[in-house]
Amino acid sequence: MAQEITFPRQFSRTQRFTLGAPRSFSVSPDGRRVTFLRSRGGTERANLLFVLDLSNEAAPFERVAADPVALLGGGEENLSAEERARRERAREGSAGVIGYATDAAVTMAAFSLSGRLFTAPLTGGDGSQPSAGSPGAHGSQAVELPAHGVVLDPRPAPDGRHIAYATTDGALRVIAADGSGDRVLADESDPEVTWGQAEFIAQEEMDRSRGFWWAPQGDRLLAARVDNRPVQRWWIADPANPDQEPLEIAYPQAGTPNAEVGLAVVELDGRRVDVGWDREAYPYLARVHWSAGGPPLLLVQSRDQRRQIILTVDPASGETVPLHEEGDPDWVELFSGVPVWTPDGRLVRVADDRAADVRTLVVGDRALTDRSLHVRGVLDVTGEDVLFTASAGEDATAPEIGEVHVYRVDTRGGAGTVHRISDAPGYHSAVRGGPLTVLSSAVLGRPGALVRVLRTTAGSATGSTAAPGATDTADATEVARIASHAATPVLTARPVLTLAGKRRIPTAVLLPTGYDRERDGLLPVLMAPYGGPHGQQVVAAQSIFLSAQWFADQGFAVVVADGRGTPGRSPAWEKAIMRDMAGVTLDDQVEALEALAADFPLDLRRVGIRGWSYGGYLAALAVLRRPDVFHAAVAGAPVTDMELYDTHYTERYLGHPTEEPQVYAAHSLLADAPKLSRPLQIIHGLADDNVVVAHSLRLSSALLAAGRPHEVLPLSGVTHMTPQEEVAENLLLLQVDFLRRSLPRA
Repeated sequence: MAQEITFPRQFSRTQRFTLGAPRSFSVSPDGRRVTFLRSRGGTERANLLFVLDLSNEAAPFERVAADPVALLGGGEENLSAEERARRERAREGSAGVIGYATDAAVTMAAFSLSGRLFTAPLTGGDGSQPSAGSPGAHGSQAVELPAHGVVLDPRPAPDGRHIAYATTDGALRVIAADGSGDRVLADESDPEVTWGQAEFIAQEEMDRSRGFWWAPQGDRLLAARVDNRPVQRWWIADPANPDQEPLEIAYPQAGTPNAEVGLAVVELDGRRVDVGWDREAYPYLARVHWSAGGPPLLLVQSRDQRRQIILTVDPASGETVPLHEEGDPDWVELFSGVPVWTPDGRLVRVADDRAADVRTLVVGDRALTDRSLHVRGVLDVTGEDVLFTASAGEDATAPEIGEVHVYRVDTRGGAGTVHRISDAPGYHSAVRGGPLTVLSSAVLGRPGALVRVLRTTAGSATGSTAAPGATDTADATEVARIASHAATPVLTARPVLTLAGKRRIPTAVLLPTGYDRERDGLLPVLMAPYGGPHGQQVVAAQSIFLSAQWFADQGFAVVVADGRGTPGRSPAWEKAIMRDMAGVTLDDQVEALEALAADFPLDLRRVGIRGWSYGGYLAALAVLRRPDVFHAAVAGAPVTDMELYDTHYTERYLGHPTEEPQVYAAHSLLADAPKLSRPLQIIHGLADDNVVVAHSLRLSSALLAAGRPHEVLPLSGVTHMTPQEEVAENLLLLQVDFLRRSLPRA
């Protein structure tokens, strides 16, 4: 008889129910194809590259463009250290085709497998559905090109004639799409210098994973040159395998030198023109954009991130000209999708107005949104409109807790007419190409996301403004859905979303399935925050709360609170943590907890807290500094000493450690070790190269020196992601056991 699968086993085996879900969409500008990645099932790690063929809209069909199992002959992937690092930075735990790039017409794709270069045609000929035995139905149309070295991040030129790629030995190379003419574009003999790759800090903190960008004509590229020689070296050892050499990494610790990043225009014959800007004043290369709408755009930041400039580049001379400057007394935020040009040459950006406390979409010199929306990022730009995501702003007519919607705004004169594309309350994202929009919608009523392909009627960008709460989709017709093969969870999350306390802190409360207050009484509380920058957890989508519901079903009232510092509300809300991350984020957890006790069955005599990364820091902070409120903590991969974390993140919020040592001292947990009076479980992966295990070891040493009992779970071979199935499963079980022991009934 088959054994019933438990949630911890299912949660770990499915990689948090992400396996089998479609992702990474690209849409052809002619509206005939949508490409995407998806594995064959909810426990299959290897992604295949698919094409949804819409040539015959009455009978759309999917076909396989690339099957990694077939391409590798059934063998296992062999990943380079550089590729493993890239995946760690992207929090990528799947296998197979984990990323791809296409030409402008989306007729061909390029990707790497085991460091080898492959291309796949994306067009289907006459549009007829392939027969059951054809390669397009079950196999792969992809072919391998004879690239040199171990390939990273291959990208076709917009015209599809060439493919550029980086290599693990630091070179940037190009090869013709037919496999001929492979050659070096940029290379240096120094192993510490790379071309065409993003440095650690860009990947980890700036959301920039790319290191080269094609010109719209496909005749040259902008390429980043990264010199890692100034960066200090750390070594990540595996104590469980003392015969293995430690891994050397270039880690830019707060207050220490960063990599030196430059940029050059590289011709296809290898000729090079260096791009010049004041790299001393603006060392961070945060964004690069090159389109037919205008000259290349760069966004560069000062090290303290209070100033940034958008520059235009003359590709012929490499000279740059300031186009727009921004400043902020705290920091200038980076946003996805901007800066970019409209096709007719207007600059698109997202801007914070601190005086009005509003984040707006700006095209040219006009703000096209108001305080009813809090803009999150830009998805697509045409000559008629901009597609973007936003949350309800401070002047929204009704609160929309945890919701993110897709909007488009007309840019043709007037004040801008805003239309909501997404409909149901939830967390929505989109990709657009030509007349098609792929809308991905996660909601509270079902797990996973529904992916719909919508066709927009030409010339229908008129109508009344769709403010939060309203929807204007009359001009969009659903033409297809892209199925998910993700596993169905064995439980259903039932979060109650509310606003708590005087600050109206977004929170979610989850009670045990079948809970009856008269029968079960008050419940021990488990706070489960992330609570820090860029980490919104209170989201109107069921899947994010599945593990929280499982903890609730073990007999807890689980509370998730997004206090100040978390995204999605207003600039002032996000920047309230400047120089005081610890105090502000902890205060808001306490406020939310105490306010919720008036309406939910919370036993405030038994309050635990668990979290990972910043959430782990917050959990340890809670029992050290507020033992009157928190009675036990599980701290996973916690940052315990802010001076041990990286430059771009830490200095943004706390300043430079040599200039403001008192701020860093106030955020360190090490000096608080003698105060520990509550049970504390510390969990850390020994192979973590983001929050290195030194954080937990130093805290444990300080606790031991102070004679304070605590538990430490060292995870051999585990990184910051904990992707291993057995580890992820047993971590849930061990945490519940610890919390039950630490929060006994009175």
